[in-house]
Amino acid sequence: QVQLAESGGGLVQPGGSLRLSCAASRSIFSIDFGNWYRQAPGKQRELVASITRSGITNYADSVKGRFTISRDSAENTLYLQMNSLKPEDTAVYYCYPIGRIGGYWGQGTQVTVSS
Repeated sequence: QVQLAESGGGLVQPGGSLRLSCAASRSIFSIDFGNWYRQAPGKQRELVASITRSGITNYADSVKGRFTISRDSAENTLYLQMNSLKPEDTAVYYCYPIGRIGGYWGQGTQVTVSS
């Protein structure tokens, strides 16, 4: 059974930074590429950032220039670096790493941006 360890969320002031991590046991699931999503209260889950197997990245317009998605093959971990955070970034963030056996959802981590 694939288990993902998602971490890094928390409370941060506007303008602050957080780094989200999504790790998997390589013996079970090797991450090739993946996405980060978020869901704010009362809103649909939205795609925030994606990275391809070759390392090409894409971002939602609302986070371009502030968020960076990356993948560490050695650590078998997907990351989301979030800078210049705004109150509207407040949401539960979910990773969705994808490997040869398919894609799996992380459990979600709460990010709250507030003064």
